Amino acid sequence: MIQYFTENVPMPTLKKQKINRWIKRTANNYEKKVGEIAYIFCNNERILEINRQYLQHDYYTDIITFDDSTNSVISGDIFISLETVKSNAEDFSVDFEEELHRVIIHGILHLCGQDDTTPEMKAEMTQKENKALEELKKM
Repeated sequence: MIQYFTENVPMPTLKKQKINRWIKRTANNYEKKVGEIAYIFCNNERILEINRQYLQHDYYTDIITFDDSTNSVISGDIFISLETVKSNAEDFSVDFEEELHRVIIHGILHLCGQDDTTPEMKAEMTQKENKALEELKKM
């Protein structure tokens, strides 16, 4: 089950059924099934609070993924700062919806075991995001 929540921000416009199918298809590409996934859309202050409390990082980010997956079933809580997604969309000259979709699937890729801790891994993650975004456009 995939659920969407907000904390101190309005719910972004999402085609949830389409996005849910896309998430399940993407997970399946990594031989994973979708368990319980919660997207929590929030503001910068909330993501900073989470970053400090759980990761000991003192900076804003667009996404924090808490992985609760077991074996081939992905589950977790994915916090997304809509403010950072908006500023990143402006910085990268893409529309907000595309950047939000990128971040949504970024969290799923993490739950599927993909990492982005090195520059090489980050480049590979971006390629995987791009591939998933192309698949979404075809749906």
